Amino acid sequence: MNGRASKRKGTTGERDAVNTAKAAGIPAERAYASNGRSLGHTEPVDALIGTYRTQIKRRAKIASYITPPQGTDMTLIREDHGEWLAVIPYTTLLQLLKGGQ
Repeated sequence: MNGRASKRKGTTGERDAVNTAKAAGIPAERAYASNGRSLGHTEPVDALIGTYRTQIKRRAKIASYITPPQGTDMTLIREDHGEWLAVIPYTTLLQLLKGGQ
């Protein structure tokens, strides 16, 4: 994929994530040119989803060990001596942000 197509794919992913949040009733805003400084935050911020500074990545394939397996709600991952990270479906995150469970 050339640079222009990759940039378009990323921008489309950011817009999709923001529009999905808005459709769920959560305030969301994409940073102009994917630069968080346009929103008053650091450069890596692609969007604000609710009050959360968010970086959005879109890939053709995600490693299967990261994706929550069928029958589970999330995958927790951590590098040695690092912080635990949770991988959950975006729709689940949006429900949590709205105060649901």
